[in-house]
Amino acid sequence: MANRELVVLGTASQAPTRTRNHNGYFLRWDDAGLLFDPGEGTQRQMLLAGVTAHQVTRICVTHFHGDHCLGLPGVLQRMALDQVTGAVEVAYPASGADMFDRIRRLSLFRDTLTLRERPVPDAAAVLADGPDFRLETRPLSHRVPAVGYRLVEPDGRRMLPAELAARGITGADVGRLQREGRIERNGGVVHLSEVSAPRRGQKFAFIMDTRLCDAAFELADDTDLLVCESTFADADAALADDYGHLTAGQAGQVAAAAGARRLVLTHFSQRYADTGLAQLRRDAAAAYDGDIVLAADLDRVPVPPRADALYKERSAHKERSARSRSVRSSSAAESRIDAGRLAPTSGMMFADCSLSQASSTRCTETPRRRATSSADRGGVPDGPPNGE
Repeated sequence: MANRELVVLGTASQAPTRTRNHNGYFLRWDDAGLLFDPGEGTQRQMLLAGVTAHQVTRICVTHFHGDHCLGLPGVLQRMALDQVTGAVEVAYPASGADMFDRIRRLSLFRDTLTLRERPVPDAAAVLADGPDFRLETRPLSHRVPAVGYRLVEPDGRRMLPAELAARGITGADVGRLQREGRIERNGGVVHLSEVSAPRRGQKFAFIMDTRLCDAAFELADDTDLLVCESTFADADAALADDYGHLTAGQAGQVAAAAGARRLVLTHFSQRYADTGLAQLRRDAAAAYDGDIVLAADLDRVPVPPRADALYKERSAHKERSARSRSVRSSSAAESRIDAGRLAPTSGMMFADCSLSQASSTRCTETPRRRATSSADRGGVPDGPPNGE
Protein backbone atom coordinates (compact mmCIF):
# COMPACT_ATOMS: atom_id res chain seq x y z
CA MET A 1 0.00 0.00 0.00
CA ALA A 2 1.33 3.42 -0.96
CA ASN A 3 2.50 5.59 1.92
CA ARG A 4 1.21 8.70 0.19
CA GLU A 5 -2.03 8.51 -1.72
CA LEU A 6 -5.42 10.12 -2.13
CA VAL A 7 -8.42 7.89 -1.50
CA VAL A 8 -11.44 9.36 -3.28
CA LEU A 9 -14.57 8.75 -1.21
CA GLY A 10 -16.98 10.83 -3.27
CA THR A 11 -16.97 13.06 -6.34
CA ALA A 12 -20.44 14.65 -6.52
CA SER A 13 -21.22 18.27 -5.77
CA GLN A 14 -24.62 19.59 -4.72
CA ALA A 15 -26.43 16.27 -5.00
CA PRO A 16 -25.18 12.68 -5.16
CA THR A 17 -26.01 10.55 -8.17
CA ARG A 18 -26.37 6.81 -8.67
CA THR A 19 -22.63 6.53 -9.24
CA ARG A 20 -21.22 9.47 -7.30
CA ASN A 21 -21.36 9.95 -3.55
CA HIS A 22 -21.16 13.36 -1.93
CA ASN A 23 -17.63 14.73 -1.48
CA GLY A 24 -15.05 13.01 0.66
CA TYR A 25 -11.28 12.62 0.32
CA PHE A 26 -8.75 10.86 2.52
CA LEU A 27 -5.08 11.78 2.12
CA ARG A 28 -2.71 9.16 3.44
CA TRP A 29 0.60 10.90 4.13
CA ASP A 30 2.99 8.51 5.86
CA ASP A 31 1.64 8.16 9.41
CA ALA A 32 -0.86 11.02 9.02
CA GLY A 33 -4.38 10.70 7.66
CA LEU A 34 -6.21 13.85 6.58
CA LEU A 35 -9.94 13.63 5.88
CA PHE A 36 -11.17 16.47 3.66
CA ASP A 37 -14.78 17.63 3.27
CA PRO A 38 -16.73 14.58 4.48
CA GLY A 39 -20.10 14.86 2.76
CA GLU A 40 -23.15 12.72 3.38
CA GLY A 41 -22.36 9.00 3.27
CA THR A 42 -18.65 9.36 3.98
CA GLN A 43 -18.70 6.84 6.84
CA ARG A 44 -19.93 4.08 4.51
CA GLN A 45 -17.55 5.10 1.74
CA MET A 46 -14.68 4.77 4.20
CA LEU A 47 -15.76 1.21 4.89
CA LEU A 48 -15.85 0.40 1.18
CA ALA A 49 -12.44 2.00 0.66
CA GLY A 50 -10.82 0.29 3.63
CA VAL A 51 -10.16 3.53 5.51
CA THR A 52 -10.61 3.07 9.27
CA ALA A 53 -11.61 5.66 11.86
CA HIS A 54 -8.28 5.17 13.61
CA GLN A 55 -6.41 6.30 10.48
CA VAL A 56 -7.94 9.79 10.59
CA THR A 57 -5.59 12.19 12.40
CA ARG A 58 -6.94 15.47 10.97
CA ILE A 59 -10.21 16.65 9.48
CA CYS A 60 -10.17 19.65 7.14
CA VAL A 61 -13.44 21.30 6.11
CA THR A 62 -13.35 23.92 3.38
CA HIS A 63 -16.83 25.36 4.06
CA PHE A 64 -20.21 24.46 5.47
CA HIS A 65 -22.32 23.73 2.42
CA GLY A 66 -23.94 20.35 3.05
CA ASP A 67 -22.08 18.37 0.41
CA HIS A 68 -18.86 19.19 2.26
CA CYS A 69 -19.87 18.56 5.86
CA LEU A 70 -23.05 16.47 6.26
CA GLY A 71 -20.94 13.36 6.76
CA LEU A 72 -19.22 14.81 9.82
CA PRO A 73 -21.76 13.57 12.41
CA GLY A 74 -21.46 9.99 11.23
CA VAL A 75 -17.67 10.10 10.97
CA LEU A 76 -17.25 11.61 14.45
CA GLN A 77 -19.67 9.17 16.03
CA ARG A 78 -17.95 6.25 14.30
CA MET A 79 -14.63 7.44 15.67
CA ALA A 80 -16.13 7.48 19.16
CA LEU A 81 -17.68 4.05 18.63
CA ASP A 82 -14.32 2.65 17.51
CA GLN A 83 -12.68 4.22 20.57
CA VAL A 84 -10.23 6.50 18.83
CA THR A 85 -8.10 7.77 21.70
CA GLY A 86 -5.62 10.08 20.02
CA ALA A 87 -6.29 13.78 19.59
CA VAL A 88 -7.77 14.70 16.22
CA GLU A 89 -7.45 18.24 14.87
CA VAL A 90 -10.45 19.66 13.04
CA ALA A 91 -9.97 22.74 10.85
CA TYR A 92 -12.83 24.78 9.41
CA PRO A 93 -13.59 28.44 8.54
CA ALA A 94 -13.71 30.41 11.78
CA SER A 95 -17.01 32.02 10.85
CA GLY A 96 -18.61 28.57 10.99
CA ALA A 97 -17.66 27.73 14.59
CA ASP A 98 -21.29 27.65 15.71
CA MET A 99 -22.16 25.47 12.70
CA PHE A 100 -19.48 22.96 13.63
CA ASP A 101 -20.71 22.85 17.21
CA ARG A 102 -24.24 22.06 16.03
CA ILE A 103 -22.98 19.38 13.65
CA ARG A 104 -20.89 17.74 16.36
CA ARG A 105 -23.86 17.57 18.75
CA LEU A 106 -26.48 16.76 16.15
CA SER A 107 -27.57 13.56 17.91
CA LEU A 108 -27.00 11.76 21.19
CA PHE A 109 -23.92 9.56 21.53
CA ARG A 110 -21.19 8.85 24.02
CA ASP A 111 -18.69 11.48 22.95
CA THR A 112 -15.27 10.30 24.09
CA LEU A 113 -13.33 12.07 21.36
CA THR A 114 -10.49 14.48 21.93
CA LEU A 115 -11.00 17.05 19.21
CA ARG A 116 -8.72 20.05 18.85
CA GLU A 117 -10.67 22.63 16.92
CA ARG A 118 -8.65 24.89 14.64
CA PRO A 119 -10.89 27.69 13.34
CA VAL A 120 -9.25 29.08 10.21
CA PRO A 121 -9.11 32.91 9.93
CA ASP A 122 -10.10 34.79 6.79
CA ALA A 123 -6.46 35.31 5.87
CA ALA A 124 -3.50 33.13 4.95
CA ALA A 125 -2.54 30.99 7.93
CA VAL A 126 -0.33 28.10 9.01
CA LEU A 127 -2.21 25.45 10.98
CA ALA A 128 0.72 23.11 11.61
CA ASP A 129 4.46 23.35 11.13
CA GLY A 130 6.38 20.26 12.17
CA PRO A 131 9.19 18.02 10.93
CA ASP A 132 6.83 16.04 8.67
CA PHE A 133 4.88 18.81 6.96
CA ARG A 134 3.48 22.33 7.15
CA LEU A 135 -0.27 22.74 6.69
CA GLU A 136 -1.29 26.10 5.23
CA THR A 137 -4.62 27.67 4.33
CA ARG A 138 -5.82 30.46 2.08
CA PRO A 139 -9.30 32.04 1.89
CA LEU A 140 -11.06 31.36 -1.40
CA SER A 141 -13.83 33.14 -3.32
CA HIS A 142 -17.09 31.24 -2.90
CA ARG A 143 -20.63 32.31 -2.02
CA VAL A 144 -19.96 31.56 1.65
CA PRO A 145 -16.70 31.69 3.64
CA ALA A 146 -14.44 28.98 2.23
CA VAL A 147 -10.76 28.03 2.51
CA GLY A 148 -8.30 25.85 0.64
CA TYR A 149 -5.53 23.73 2.13
CA ARG A 150 -1.89 23.19 1.18
CA LEU A 151 0.47 20.60 2.66
CA VAL A 152 4.22 21.14 2.24
CA GLU A 153 6.94 18.68 3.21
CA PRO A 154 10.24 20.34 4.20
CA ASP A 155 13.13 19.93 1.80
CA GLY A 156 15.70 17.41 2.93
CA ARG A 157 18.68 15.45 1.72
CA ARG A 158 18.96 12.02 0.14
CA MET A 159 21.89 9.93 1.35
CA LEU A 160 24.20 8.49 -1.34
CA PRO A 161 25.18 4.90 -0.39
CA ALA A 162 28.24 4.82 -2.63
CA GLU A 163 29.66 8.01 -1.09
CA LEU A 164 28.97 6.75 2.44
CA ALA A 165 30.67 3.44 1.71
CA ALA A 166 33.69 5.16 0.19
CA ARG A 167 34.21 7.00 3.46
CA GLY A 168 33.46 4.05 5.69
CA ILE A 169 30.35 5.58 7.24
CA THR A 170 27.82 2.96 8.31
CA GLY A 171 25.17 2.16 10.92
CA ALA A 172 24.48 4.70 13.65
CA ASP A 173 27.10 7.05 12.23
CA VAL A 174 24.82 7.75 9.28
CA GLY A 175 22.11 8.99 11.60
CA ARG A 176 24.59 11.09 13.56
CA LEU A 177 25.86 12.66 10.35
CA GLN A 178 22.29 13.51 9.34
CA ARG A 179 21.58 15.10 12.71
CA GLU A 180 24.83 16.98 13.19
CA GLY A 181 25.81 17.74 9.59
CA ARG A 182 29.40 16.53 10.00
CA ILE A 183 31.37 13.63 11.39
CA GLU A 184 35.04 12.90 12.00
CA ARG A 185 36.45 10.04 9.96
CA ASN A 186 40.01 8.87 9.30
CA GLY A 187 41.57 11.98 10.76
CA GLY A 188 39.37 14.34 8.78
CA VAL A 189 35.84 15.71 8.72
CA VAL A 190 33.09 14.51 6.41
CA HIS A 191 30.28 16.98 5.80
CA LEU A 192 26.73 15.93 5.05
CA SER A 193 26.82 17.70 1.70
CA GLU A 194 29.62 15.37 0.54
CA VAL A 195 27.58 12.18 0.93
CA SER A 196 24.07 13.36 0.11
CA ALA A 197 22.05 15.21 -2.48
CA PRO A 198 19.19 17.71 -2.10
CA ARG A 199 15.75 16.12 -1.82
CA ARG A 200 12.81 18.32 -2.66
CA GLY A 201 9.88 18.09 -0.28
CA GLN A 202 6.57 17.02 -1.79
CA LYS A 203 3.53 19.27 -1.93
CA PHE A 204 -0.23 18.70 -2.00
CA ALA A 205 -3.13 21.13 -2.40
CA PHE A 206 -6.87 20.79 -1.93
CA ILE A 207 -9.00 23.42 -3.66
CA MET A 208 -12.75 23.11 -3.51
CA ASP A 209 -15.56 25.58 -4.10
CA THR A 210 -14.15 28.84 -5.45
CA ARG A 211 -14.10 31.21 -8.36
CA LEU A 212 -10.81 31.74 -10.15
CA CYS A 213 -8.67 33.78 -7.75
CA ASP A 214 -5.07 34.40 -6.78
CA ALA A 215 -5.33 32.19 -3.70
CA ALA A 216 -6.07 29.16 -5.89
CA PHE A 217 -2.78 29.69 -7.75
CA GLU A 218 -0.89 30.20 -4.47
CA LEU A 219 -2.25 26.99 -3.01
CA ALA A 220 -1.45 25.00 -6.15
CA ASP A 221 2.06 26.37 -6.66
CA ASP A 222 4.61 23.65 -7.48
CA THR A 223 2.39 20.84 -6.15
CA ASP A 224 2.98 17.18 -6.83
CA LEU A 225 -0.71 16.38 -6.41
CA LEU A 226 -3.42 19.01 -6.91
CA VAL A 227 -7.04 18.16 -6.12
CA CYS A 228 -9.24 20.80 -7.70
CA GLU A 229 -12.96 21.22 -8.11
CA SER A 230 -14.24 21.27 -11.67
CA THR A 231 -17.96 21.61 -11.11
CA PHE A 232 -18.79 22.93 -14.57
CA ALA A 233 -17.73 22.46 -18.16
CA ASP A 234 -16.25 25.47 -19.91
CA ALA A 235 -19.48 25.92 -21.85
CA ASP A 236 -21.18 26.74 -18.55
CA ALA A 237 -18.61 29.33 -17.41
CA ALA A 238 -21.28 31.92 -16.64
CA LEU A 239 -23.02 29.53 -14.25
CA ALA A 240 -19.69 28.64 -12.65
CA ASP A 241 -19.04 32.28 -11.83
CA ASP A 242 -22.58 32.86 -10.57
CA TYR A 243 -22.36 29.97 -8.15
CA GLY A 244 -18.74 30.60 -7.15
CA HIS A 245 -17.10 27.65 -8.87
CA LEU A 246 -14.41 26.69 -11.35
CA THR A 247 -14.82 25.17 -14.76
CA ALA A 248 -12.62 22.24 -15.71
CA GLY A 249 -10.70 24.53 -18.04
CA GLN A 250 -10.01 26.95 -15.21
CA ALA A 251 -8.80 24.05 -13.05
CA GLY A 252 -6.42 23.19 -15.89
CA GLN A 253 -5.30 26.80 -16.06
CA VAL A 254 -4.50 26.78 -12.34
CA ALA A 255 -2.53 23.52 -12.67
CA ALA A 256 -0.59 24.77 -15.69
CA ALA A 257 0.37 28.12 -14.19
CA ALA A 258 1.31 26.48 -10.89
CA GLY A 259 3.48 23.79 -12.46
CA ALA A 260 1.50 20.97 -10.81
CA ARG A 261 2.63 17.44 -11.63
CA ARG A 262 -0.75 15.70 -11.36
CA LEU A 263 -4.23 17.23 -11.45
CA VAL A 264 -7.25 15.46 -9.96
CA LEU A 265 -10.58 16.77 -11.25
CA THR A 266 -13.61 16.24 -9.00
CA HIS A 267 -16.78 17.80 -7.50
CA PHE A 268 -18.85 17.31 -10.64
CA SER A 269 -22.28 18.89 -11.09
CA GLN A 270 -25.15 16.44 -11.29
CA ARG A 271 -26.14 18.09 -14.58
CA TYR A 272 -23.45 16.02 -16.31
CA ALA A 273 -24.08 12.32 -16.82
CA ASP A 274 -21.06 10.06 -16.36
CA THR A 275 -20.65 9.87 -20.12
CA GLY A 276 -20.46 13.66 -20.24
CA LEU A 277 -17.47 13.92 -17.91
CA ALA A 278 -15.07 13.26 -20.78
CA GLN A 279 -15.74 16.83 -21.92
CA LEU A 280 -14.45 18.12 -18.57
CA ARG A 281 -11.21 16.25 -19.13
CA ARG A 282 -10.91 17.78 -22.59
CA ASP A 283 -11.56 21.25 -21.19
CA ALA A 284 -8.79 20.80 -18.60
CA ALA A 285 -6.38 19.29 -21.14
CA ALA A 286 -6.78 22.31 -23.40
CA ALA A 287 -5.03 24.38 -20.70
CA TYR A 288 -2.84 21.79 -18.96
CA ASP A 289 -0.62 19.21 -20.64
CA GLY A 290 0.29 17.30 -17.47
CA ASP A 291 -1.20 14.18 -15.88
CA ILE A 292 -4.99 14.52 -15.45
CA VAL A 293 -7.07 12.17 -13.30
CA LEU A 294 -10.84 12.33 -13.74
CA ALA A 295 -11.73 11.11 -10.26
CA ALA A 296 -14.27 8.37 -9.64
CA ASP A 297 -15.61 7.18 -6.29
CA LEU A 298 -13.22 4.83 -4.46
CA ASP A 299 -10.28 5.66 -6.72
CA ARG A 300 -6.82 5.62 -5.17
CA VAL A 301 -4.55 8.26 -6.64
CA PRO A 302 -0.87 8.01 -5.62
CA VAL A 303 1.19 11.08 -4.95
CA PRO A 304 3.74 11.00 -7.79
CA PRO A 305 7.06 9.51 -6.66
CA ARG A 306 9.93 11.81 -5.91
CA ALA A 307 11.64 12.91 -9.07
CA ASP A 308 14.68 14.93 -8.07
CA ALA A 309 16.10 14.39 -11.53
CA LEU A 310 13.16 16.34 -12.91
CA TYR A 311 14.09 19.57 -11.13
CA LYS A 312 15.44 21.24 -14.24
CA GLU A 313 12.53 20.02 -16.35
CA ARG A 314 10.06 21.31 -13.75
CA SER A 315 11.86 24.67 -13.59
CA ALA A 316 11.66 25.00 -17.35
CA HIS A 317 7.97 24.09 -17.21
CA LYS A 318 7.36 26.74 -14.57
CA GLU A 319 9.13 29.33 -16.72
CA ARG A 320 6.79 28.48 -19.56
CA SER A 321 3.84 28.57 -17.18
CA ALA A 322 4.92 31.97 -15.90
CA ARG A 323 3.92 33.44 -19.22
CA SER A 324 0.44 32.06 -18.68
CA ARG A 325 0.47 33.36 -15.11
CA SER A 326 1.51 36.85 -16.23
CA VAL A 327 -1.49 37.20 -18.51
CA ARG A 328 -4.07 35.43 -16.36
CA SER A 329 -5.56 38.67 -15.02
CA SER A 330 -6.27 39.93 -18.52
CA SER A 331 -7.71 36.59 -19.63
CA ALA A 332 -9.89 36.51 -16.53
CA ALA A 333 -11.14 39.98 -17.36
CA GLU A 334 -12.02 38.77 -20.86
CA SER A 335 -13.86 35.81 -19.33
CA ARG A 336 -15.74 38.25 -17.12
CA ILE A 337 -16.81 40.23 -20.14
CA ASP A 338 -18.00 37.10 -21.93
CA ALA A 339 -19.82 35.86 -18.85
CA GLY A 340 -21.40 39.25 -18.40
CA ARG A 341 -23.25 38.83 -21.66
CA LEU A 342 -25.01 35.82 -20.18
CA ALA A 343 -25.40 36.48 -16.47
CA PRO A 344 -24.89 39.16 -13.82
CA THR A 345 -21.48 39.43 -12.21
CA SER A 346 -20.53 39.89 -8.60
CA GLY A 347 -17.26 41.78 -8.45
CA MET A 348 -13.77 40.99 -9.66
CA MET A 349 -13.10 37.38 -10.55
CA PHE A 350 -9.45 37.69 -9.86
CA ALA A 351 -8.82 40.43 -7.39
CA ASP A 352 -9.79 39.78 -3.82
CA CYS A 353 -10.21 36.25 -2.45
CA SER A 354 -10.70 37.39 1.13
CA LEU A 355 -13.86 36.42 2.99
CA SER A 356 -15.41 39.83 2.68
CA GLN A 357 -18.88 40.86 3.74
CA ALA A 358 -19.68 41.22 0.06
CA SER A 359 -18.96 37.56 -0.67
CA SER A 360 -20.96 36.47 2.35
CA THR A 361 -23.86 38.68 1.31
CA ARG A 362 -23.81 37.34 -2.20
CA CYS A 363 -24.50 33.81 -0.94
CA THR A 364 -28.01 34.94 0.00
CA GLU A 365 -28.70 36.02 -3.56
CA THR A 366 -30.29 33.66 -6.06
CA PRO A 367 -28.27 33.74 -9.29
CA ARG A 368 -30.10 33.57 -12.57
CA ARG A 369 -29.90 30.19 -14.22
CA ARG A 370 -29.34 29.72 -17.90
CA ALA A 371 -32.38 28.01 -19.34
CA THR A 372 -31.60 24.35 -19.95
CA SER A 373 -33.69 21.38 -20.88
CA SER A 374 -33.70 18.11 -18.95
CA ALA A 375 -31.82 16.64 -21.89
CA ASP A 376 -29.07 19.24 -21.41
CA ARG A 377 -28.82 18.11 -17.78
CA GLY A 378 -28.84 14.43 -18.58
CA GLY A 379 -32.37 14.18 -17.21
CA VAL A 380 -31.27 15.37 -13.75
CA PRO A 381 -32.97 18.45 -12.26
CA ASP A 382 -30.75 21.25 -11.01
CA GLY A 383 -32.28 21.40 -7.53
CA PRO A 384 -32.03 24.39 -5.18
CA PRO A 385 -28.82 26.46 -5.40
CA ASN A 386 -27.53 25.44 -1.95
CA GLY A 387 -24.66 23.05 -2.47
CA GLU A 388 -23.10 23.52 -5.88
